[in-house]
Amino acid sequence: MLQLPYKLILASQSPRRQGMLKDLGLPFEIRLKDIDESFSPAMPLAEVPVMLAQRKAAAFLPELQPNELLITADTVVICGNKILNKPADAAEAIAMLTLLSGAKHQVVTGFCLTTTQKQVALSDTTDVYFRDLDEAEIAHYVAQYKPFDKAGSYGVQEWIGMTGIIRIDGSYFNVVGLPIHRVYEALKENFM
Repeated sequence: MLQLPYKLILASQSPRRQGMLKDLGLPFEIRLKDIDESFSPAMPLAEVPVMLAQRKAAAFLPELQPNELLITADTVVICGNKILNKPADAAEAIAMLTLLSGAKHQVVTGFCLTTTQKQVALSDTTDVYFRDLDEAEIAHYVAQYKPFDKAGSYGVQEWIGMTGIIRIDGSYFNVVGLPIHRVYEALKENFM
């Protein structure tokens, strides 16, 4: 177990990210702010999550104390040449899942570890493969699980992930929302 010389601050309302940090045995406090998550369409898609994690960290930096270490993160789903963000409504969620059906996509999570003295920003990429999903399965999932807080309109740990994902190349936890193994390694290497 890590014995960090910092008080950990997680800037995320995601219960999945919170659960992973808790499961590592790391005590932390949650702090939240509304952050602009827009990005330039000219930016390479795989770079967007790290840029957003850094933007989130910048918003907290003025109030960060010398004994605190802030963790920020952002996860995007990339299908083809498009980022699938959180869906606005059921129709958009159904459209996204229809696009992902029978296809490979990438999940990229960028994370940023920030103190008043140092910042480490990294990302992790996982390839995810869905089998062909029929309209009834997609409609059932959206109606029952309401995945409106999830990039790409799905949670890998939920029904659609259990029944629809046929293969994952890379970290499962990255698809959940935080490459916790990379976070652990970065904390150990840079902040001990």
